[in-house]
Amino acid sequence: MLSHIVVFWLKDDLSDAQQSAFRQGLESLNAIESARGVYIGAPANTGDRPVIEKSYSLALTVLFDTIQDHDAYQFHPLHQGFLKQFGTFWSRVQIYDYE
Repeated sequence: MLSHIVVFWLKDDLSDAQQSAFRQGLESLNAIESARGVYIGAPANTGDRPVIEKSYSLALTVLFDTIQDHDAYQFHPLHQGFLKQFGTFWSRVQIYDYE
């Protein structure tokens, strides 16, 4: 299995409606057939420790059975549409892929 974790730092000037649309856009990625599971969340209230990163806005985790499924996801029209529609909404994005 492959885990694809995408961490977003949204721009400070986004309206509530834009932030809501962004989250809905993330949720729409669940319809991509090669995704085994899609999970979205904001930083958890787990306390403050030096090793905990909480400066991000939202994180997306997508699980895949194979790297080929991941590759299909990257080029899927829903994913490409998400990038086109919301690519200007974040100031930073960080991706972690692991098997």
